[in-house]
Amino acid sequence: MVKAGSNGGGTGTGRGRSPRGQGEFLRRDILAAVHRLLAEWGGIEKLTVRAVAAEVGVSAPSIYLHFADKTELLWAALASRYEDLASRMAADDAAAASRGARERLRAQAHAYCRFGLAHPGHYRLMFEVRQPEVDAARISRHPARQVSGNLREAFGRCREEGYGLAMPVEQAAHTLWAGLHGSVSLTHSLFDDSSLDGLLLDVADGLLDALVAPAPGADRAWPSAAANPVSLRIRSIAALGPAPGQAPATDADSPEQAGR
Repeated sequence: MVKAGSNGGGTGTGRGRSPRGQGEFLRRDILAAVHRLLAEWGGIEKLTVRAVAAEVGVSAPSIYLHFADKTELLWAALASRYEDLASRMAADDAAAASRGARERLRAQAHAYCRFGLAHPGHYRLMFEVRQPEVDAARISRHPARQVSGNLREAFGRCREEGYGLAMPVEQAAHTLWAGLHGSVSLTHSLFDDSSLDGLLLDVADGLLDALVAPAPGADRAWPSAAANPVSLRIRSIAALGPAPGQAPATDADSPEQAGR
C-alpha cells in the first residue's frame, strides 16, 4: 500500500502493469486510493486522476483504462456509500410492509435521517460537497439515483393504495428528499447534540404529513397529482420517461418550454 504524502499525492512506487486478467484488482486498488484521499482531504477539490495514479503507484493512462474521467472515478468510489444508504432505506421499508404504504415511506425517511446522523463524514461527501459538473444527460446515471428511486417507488405505492398526494410522485419524492437533506445538513452545521436526533425524525414526519393524506380516500381536499411543469422537469433530469398516463412531451410542452 502506498501511503499518501502530506501534499495529498501518493509517493508513487511505480507499480507494474497488472497481469492479464487481473485488471479488476487494479480497479479495486484505484477505488481504495480514492477513498483514502477523500478521507484525508475531506473533499474532492484536490482530487485528480494524476493524484489517484500517484497514490496507487501507476501512470495516469492506467487509470483511464478503467474510468473515463474524474467524474466516473468519483461516482464509482462513492457508489458503495449510496448503495449502503439505499439498502438501509429498503430494509426498513420492507420491515414496515405490514403497516401499509404510508408507513413504509415513513420508515424510508427515518432511515435516511439516521444514516445522515450516524455517518456525517460519508454524508458530506455524498450530498454536501460540490461534485464535478456534468452534462444534463449524464446526471441520471449518478449513484444517488438509488436513493431517489426508493422514494419514488414508496410514493407510487401510496398512490396505488389510494392515498392522496400533494403533488405528482416524482415531485413529491424530490420534495421529501430535499427536505430531509436540508434537515440533516442543518443538524450537521448548527447542532452537536444527540438529544436533537428525535427532532429530526419529527421534522421528517411533518414533511410526510404535508405530502401524503393521512388515510386512503381521506376527506381532505388534496390537489390533483397530475403532471405539471415541475414534475416533468424532474422526470426529464432523472430520465424517467413520460409520467403515468401522460403522453410523451412535444417541443411545445417540453419541461423547458412549459417552465417559461
